[in-house]
Amino acid sequence: MKKKLIWMLALTLCMGCNNPATVEAQNQDRVDLTYAAEKSVNSVVYIKVTTNGRTEMVDYQDPFEDFFNDFFGRGNGGRRQRPIETPKRQSAGSGVILTSDGYIVTNNHVVANADELLVKLNDNREFKGRIIGTDKNTDLALIKIESKNLPAITVANSDDLKLGEWVLAIGNPFSLTSTVTAGIVSAKARTLGASAGSIESFIQTDAAINPGNSGGALVNAKGELVGINAMLYSQTGSFSGYGFAIPTSIMNKVVEDLKQFGTVQRAVLGISGTDVSNYIDIEKEKGNNVDLGTVNGIYVAEVSSDGAAAAAGLKTGDVITKIDNRKIEKFGQLSELMASHRPGDKVEVTYLRNKKSYEVTLTLRNIQGTTTALEKLDTDAMGAALRPLTDKEKYELNLKHGLVVSAIKRGKLMDAGITKGIIIMQVNDRAMKSTADWDEAVKEANMSADRVLWIRAKTQSGINRSFTVELGDQKNK
Repeated sequence: MKKKLIWMLALTLCMGCNNPATVEAQNQDRVDLTYAAEKSVNSVVYIKVTTNGRTEMVDYQDPFEDFFNDFFGRGNGGRRQRPIETPKRQSAGSGVILTSDGYIVTNNHVVANADELLVKLNDNREFKGRIIGTDKNTDLALIKIESKNLPAITVANSDDLKLGEWVLAIGNPFSLTSTVTAGIVSAKARTLGASAGSIESFIQTDAAINPGNSGGALVNAKGELVGINAMLYSQTGSFSGYGFAIPTSIMNKVVEDLKQFGTVQRAVLGISGTDVSNYIDIEKEKGNNVDLGTVNGIYVAEVSSDGAAAAAGLKTGDVITKIDNRKIEKFGQLSELMASHRPGDKVEVTYLRNKKSYEVTLTLRNIQGTTTALEKLDTDAMGAALRPLTDKEKYELNLKHGLVVSAIKRGKLMDAGITKGIIIMQVNDRAMKSTADWDEAVKEANMSADRVLWIRAKTQSGINRSFTVELGDQKNK
């Protein structure tokens, strides 16, 4: 009897295995990522970056000169400069083909300071690439190759991602091309504080991301792009558990702006603050009990006087809980939402004040406090040709560095009173040792709140001069 029961149980289990409904349910539970890998792998490229050697001036101290200078009362401190030649460097990363005509997105840190870009497709074809635009704050860059009918990836909305959802990281770690790793979405809207001024709302994943994966694709189970792999969390420099990707909700806006304007049109609320949970913890450490009426949201610590929030009546101590009826529980969500808007856009903000809820519609502004679009400022259009001082000129003028205005025409520098022969020593606290220093100073000033170049200079006769160069028009609020 016992054997008969065992046989009948085995038969029942076997019949259940052959049941189409049971098989279908089992197949649904099984995750198959082969389709996603095959669909997206050809859209990920290998980017080889070459940075040419450069001559840089470095400070050094000569103890003998220090002794004799002190002895004769010149007090130079023995500090001198000498040129060094930096070697030619090569590095590599990944990129994702966005359009069939050759627009490719990657990380800013992959192509920063690149003199040459070589883009290699998964079918081994190679192209020279050129940079369309970069955005340091989001660590994104847009490059272009000249070709047609390229395998552009399908872009999905990263907002639709769910925790625990399967994803693939595709890239070229350690120059191992077309490498695919799998994992899940471990967290969303993650902030790391990787660098000052950075805009962060990362997708966190346990799919392996290693050096060389930067700029590669994070795709969902349908093979659709949901993020651009940006960094890994590691104490060794290699993968040790978590990687982070920039969501497509941020990428789409940055790419569109770089194509249209050459720079990112960044909208800001005009506040500084922190997560409510962080604020409560800080106050508890001080021995204060805090009741804001919620434990989620953004605590407003400061309101910029010329920002959108101030114009709408927000104050220090308010708690932002929703924007356009979307819950805001942590700062990463706010950063991601702002990154998808441009100055001039209107948003509805829900906030708490003294635990009472209010709603207000405000018009977003840029960092200069206006709603006008910023355009990339061409340093060549400043109206001057600059060159570094020669060694002979440094010796004769007793200068360590400087850029000589070798030619000038009608433009912002001439309007500020700068003439041919002036030696530009410093711009906005940045020493002018090379034309690259000048380009970077102008770029930073153009994206700052003031849009002003504060220039310290010398004449050929050694007289100190100061100039102020306005890069933009007066604010039009």
